[in-house]
Amino acid sequence: MRFQNCIFDLYGTLVDIHTDEGDPGLWEKLALFYGYYNASYTPDELRIAFHRTVSALEAGQTRLRRDAHECFPEIPIEEAFARLYREKGVEADLPLAVHTGQFFRVLSTEYIRLYDGAIELLCRLKAAGRGVYLLSNAQQIFTAYEVRALGLFPLFDAIYLSSACGCRKPDAAFFRLLLEEQRIAPETAVMIGNDGVTDIAGAKAVGFSTVYIRSNISPQEPLPEADFVLERMDLAQVGEILLREQ
Repeated sequence: MRFQNCIFDLYGTLVDIHTDEGDPGLWEKLALFYGYYNASYTPDELRIAFHRTVSALEAGQTRLRRDAHECFPEIPIEEAFARLYREKGVEADLPLAVHTGQFFRVLSTEYIRLYDGAIELLCRLKAAGRGVYLLSNAQQIFTAYEVRALGLFPLFDAIYLSSACGCRKPDAAFFRLLLEEQRIAPETAVMIGNDGVTDIAGAKAVGFSTVYIRSNISPQEPLPEADFVLERMDLAQVGEILLREQ
């Protein structure tokens, strides 16, 4: 069995998503929500304060990508929302900070949907006895709920999200965390993703095989040197690759 353990990226690989954090209506509604809890902001004041707070939390971090759908994977984003309450003298508990962040995510999401064949692919892999894992640069308070809402949660053997793990792709530590906790040898693992740097180069550096899919939200970059390269989204073809015995 060549690919015994299949590690997937999420956004742009299994899930198609479009978010818009610049929408003025988002900040109007979010400012109203903060006002419900006595934290009074104008929409522009809140937007500026949010980006200032995120920048402070990210101080010292280096970033290869700035994708809105990942939404600052380097930090636990709920802390930013909690700080915005504190700036107005309101001590928000963790549930309120999380709910505020989730409201922000809902407001900023124009659509989220599975790519054709995503469920079928994961089911085929599970039925064939493959290990199936998620390794995503993503926010725990957003992505864990989106994975459940899309029906993907029971199809993964384990889920690793960068904001909860304290590291992100292409950092080798993120890949090795999965390998060590799941007791997986890297030569048995294949990474499937749509980003040539974070998914493919990162996985190759720790000894994974790689499958690259150029999707509608892949970064604009040359095709990477993956073991398999798909120039368009085709999860049925990914299944044929992963289920080959040799």
